[in-house]
Amino acid sequence: MNIFFLGTGAGMPAKLRNVTSIALKLLEERGAVWLFDAGEATQHQILHTSIKPRRIEKIFVTHLHGDHIYGLPGLLSSRSFQGGDTEVTVYGPKGIKEYLHISLAVSQTFLKYPLTVIEIEEGVVFEDEQFIVEARLLDHGIASYGYRVIEKDRPGTLLADKLQEAGVQPGPIFRKIKNGETVTLGDGRVINPSEFVGPVQKGRIITILGDTRFCQNAISLARDADLLIHEATFSAGEEMLATDYFHSTTLQAAKVAKQAGCKQLCLTHISSRYDRDAWGNLVTEAQGIFPNTDIAADFKEITVRSS
Repeated sequence: MNIFFLGTGAGMPAKLRNVTSIALKLLEERGAVWLFDAGEATQHQILHTSIKPRRIEKIFVTHLHGDHIYGLPGLLSSRSFQGGDTEVTVYGPKGIKEYLHISLAVSQTFLKYPLTVIEIEEGVVFEDEQFIVEARLLDHGIASYGYRVIEKDRPGTLLADKLQEAGVQPGPIFRKIKNGETVTLGDGRVINPSEFVGPVQKGRIITILGDTRFCQNAISLARDADLLIHEATFSAGEEMLATDYFHSTTLQAAKVAKQAGCKQLCLTHISSRYDRDAWGNLVTEAQGIFPNTDIAADFKEITVRSS
């Protein structure tokens, strides 16, 4: 499970940071990529990576400001020409369906794959046997959601060497034991899976927030997360400016991470007023409250490991 930042800037594209788009790479887990937002030129950013648009399975939109959605119609259109034929589901606030319908209809864009658009409300917006995705409203000028991606616990590792020592040879029996089934061997011995499967691997939690002021829902979404991705449009001391523009500072992001009990914080949505030389200071500010803080950059990748 890897997070890949395609765009990490605020408001409009800048030389060092494109506007927001984050890829959650689930290649080992489900052979797919999930996107969170698709600001202008997201498909251009993807061209500089190993990400294959045909692998994009779901797109979660936090809110409908242009720096988070202007790249979406182009990305969906190009995916048809890049071998994408599997369904894509887009989740987002009310209005995302109309936005995409009009954009694709006016441009007479025909998609060669099924597109499903779901306008969300607070609560669980997706669940299958592997993942749960929960959304909650944040505090922004328009409806802006944060997403909590919860990986369900996975079965423990099969202790194959121990099984072979017990005289059990690889084959369908291994699969049954791995799945938790009690197996009776030909000689009458009963194999209890609890003795031959390691402890359950606890699922990981990633929280990706849209634009927001400091708020309680951000803390709730980030509770015990392995990784929190939080906007930090402004530096410490700019709290009034952040409030006026419905954004957060580095310190406010760090307070969310600390109160939520996160393991790691990554700052993103950085204003272009802060040049490369200032980025280290932004991290240092947040680390004063939450030491395990990093800052996103375009094309930066973070591996989220199991606890």
